[in-house]
Amino acid sequence: MNKYLRISLFGFLTWLIPFVISMLFYSREGQLLIDIFLFKSIMIVVGSAFGASLLVLYFKKIEKNHLYEGITVGLAWFAINIILDLVVLLPMSEMSIGAYFAQIGMRYLIIPIISIAVGYVAGSRVK
Repeated sequence: MNKYLRISLFGFLTWLIPFVISMLFYSREGQLLIDIFLFKSIMIVVGSAFGASLLVLYFKKIEKNHLYEGITVGLAWFAINIILDLVVLLPMSEMSIGAYFAQIGMRYLIIPIISIAVGYVAGSRVK
């Protein structure tokens, strides 16, 4: 599979899987069924677990320029998640863009942080 297609597909999955799982915690009327802080904690764990798993799959095929790949995939996945949230999640909620970035958007910074760390470690092991 083409590298850019893999980056895009995996980036989409980093957004889709937590989004689908989050639906389990809402009623048909759109009301959250558990405590908001528990929900946010669950979503951080779910997103991090799936994101880390996808990073492992992605880096299995990377043979050089690991740090560059970590930066590239991290920024791409970050952008994909933000864009999909702005297109899908924000219209579904009654949240302003400012509130979105304060409550949700900033959490996506974990994506490039982890991917850059993985790229760095993978690259340091090759030498």
